[in-house]
Amino acid sequence: MDFSHSPKTEDYLKRIRSFMKTHILPWEEERLGELAQSTNGGDWTQWQILPGLEDLKARAREEGLWNLFLPDPDLGGGLGNVEYAPLAEEMGKSFFASEVFNCSAPDTGNMEVLYKYGSEEQKAQWLRPLLDGEIRSVFFMTEPDVASSDATNMHATAILEGDEVVLNGRKWWSSGVGDPRCKVGIFMALTDPDGHRHGQHSMVLVPMDTPGITIKRMLPVFGTFDEPHGHGEVWFDNVRLPASAFIAGPGKGFAIAQGRLGPGRIHHCMRAIGAAEKALQLMIERGLKRNAFGKPLINLGGNRERLANHRMAIDQARLLTLYAAWKIDQAGAMAALTEISAIKVVAANMLQSVVDDAIQIHGGCGVSHDTPLAALYAMARCLRLADGPDEVHRGMVARVEMAKYAQLAKSS
Repeated sequence: MDFSHSPKTEDYLKRIRSFMKTHILPWEEERLGELAQSTNGGDWTQWQILPGLEDLKARAREEGLWNLFLPDPDLGGGLGNVEYAPLAEEMGKSFFASEVFNCSAPDTGNMEVLYKYGSEEQKAQWLRPLLDGEIRSVFFMTEPDVASSDATNMHATAILEGDEVVLNGRKWWSSGVGDPRCKVGIFMALTDPDGHRHGQHSMVLVPMDTPGITIKRMLPVFGTFDEPHGHGEVWFDNVRLPASAFIAGPGKGFAIAQGRLGPGRIHHCMRAIGAAEKALQLMIERGLKRNAFGKPLINLGGNRERLANHRMAIDQARLLTLYAAWKIDQAGAMAALTEISAIKVVAANMLQSVVDDAIQIHGGCGVSHDTPLAALYAMARCLRLADGPDEVHRGMVARVEMAKYAQLAKSS
């Protein structure tokens, strides 16, 4: 296997770095300061699109830095997972770069679902405006009343009644639902509780203006609301849609999820690696500039050893993620189940560790809004829960590993 950058990746990387340095990062510094002073809190009805964001998106699209995650060269970057991974890492050094390039979650995953499994009608109605960056979307998965790490616990339902599908249930941590541009969601729910465990669930496209949908509240993450993105609790009360709203038909939810989560986790993990590189940079710069007890901070308290450990951990996480991306490119997500689960654990925990030490060397400044470290720490800690908690992914790795010794287990 060869993880060297392809010519296309090299070209995109050079252009992304230049665009971020010139346009995104100076703008982002101003916006983060404004958001830190926002008094809107959880009142998402007052949230607004950040000034200048749409202009940046238009400029990025004009420069061909748009939908780079999509492997279709006519609609996106035309890149494989190994080729796209370094671009996701670079975007991870900024809070807004992924959105500027129309490569941010949950839209990327939702667009991939529509691209792979959507009907022509669904693509025309929803995929096209998502690809154009005109609207945003949400994925309704997690529920407040059950352990959502086990999909078989799901209580929300999508029941076929004649030529309609009826949605009922409560969802929360629905990321992006607070955005005023959020116009459509994908609702994951139980359709056939008596069916095969992999055929019980369905995904349904639901326009956000459909009667019966109520956004109850926005949920704070370590005291902040991620304005104007937001993570909402949303109730569905007899939401009626045409049966054509099913994606790929009833009972296809599990199969679609497997196809959606593989590349999506590559994106998440590579962005986490980019964020870790940013945190390590801040740690080193702070350690070299600040003195205590007659020495630079970097030379005190084992900080050099921590720096070295983080350098090795970041590089290890990157190599493992690229290996997972390579396996997906070669044989699909089902052939890389162990690696996909492994990187989800490794990258998030690595990022949390790097940011934690970067905060420590910054002292009180590290937990303030004067650096991005507090927000990066929140992101890292939440990533250990999002798309399945660490324990679920470790369980997957252990299950696959134990299967190699099935014969030995039978004889013992």
